[in-house]
Amino acid sequence: MMNIGRPHPPDPPRSDPAPAAPALRAEDLTVVRGARTVLRGLDFTVPRGRITGLLGPSGCGKSTLIRAVVGTQAKVTGTLEVLGLPAGHASLRSRIGYVTQAPSVYDDLTVRQNLDYFAAILDPGRAAADRRRQNVTRAIADVDLTSHADALAGTLSGGQRSRVSLAVALLGSPELLVLDEPTVGLDPVLRRDLWALFHTIAADRGATLLVSSHVMDEAERCQGLMLMREGRILADDTPDALRARTGTETVEESFLRLVDEAAARRKAEKETVR
Repeated sequence: MMNIGRPHPPDPPRSDPAPAAPALRAEDLTVVRGARTVLRGLDFTVPRGRITGLLGPSGCGKSTLIRAVVGTQAKVTGTLEVLGLPAGHASLRSRIGYVTQAPSVYDDLTVRQNLDYFAAILDPGRAAADRRRQNVTRAIADVDLTSHADALAGTLSGGQRSRVSLAVALLGSPELLVLDEPTVGLDPVLRRDLWALFHTIAADRGATLLVSSHVMDEAERCQGLMLMREGRILADDTPDALRARTGTETVEESFLRLVDEAAARRKAEKETVR
């Protein structure tokens, strides 16, 4: 004989997990420096897991935007979220890798000693010693400096010192890697190799890369693009979509077309005010 008890209540409906926040989200992002407005009410979203290029001429606000993303820029207004948190939040420090334009290395330390030092800051304590050692070895190999691991940083070429800075940023496998003009002054072969590494990091590790540059041919290597001019974002799309939108063959031609269109709009607005 089967005992029949009270019927079980129906299972509650399953809710799908909330989608992960985008890597970056900005609304009305503005930076004023003295009498100059450097960033002018930017609105954009950068999805996770891809390489987004931040392109534009020198002085257009790229470095200011990058400093805002990593939390080192003063006098920022509007909204800027990084990995779902306010930019500059303390918990983001271990989740973001940042490479500045000038190599950030100690010339009187070897390559390995530089990385050992920064690894100890990111992951302190004796219990983490083996993990730090593995991360340092991996990061040195990532940037192809294993044969120079014991060389003083001050004796390296400019390109090699830039790669040491990149290796430091790769310690701990950051979710977001922010690179401020990382290929400036590098020879074409090294530039090609670095871009191959960037794509490997995005594809194999699921990291998001924000790469600034004023070299338009590098735009073709990005999966998404934000084109900047005078503190504004002229376009935010894929290279293919930008070429289709402007009816041009290259991203550089697209950028020039957009610059001309923006200048024509501003001129028309001024004439309307008069």
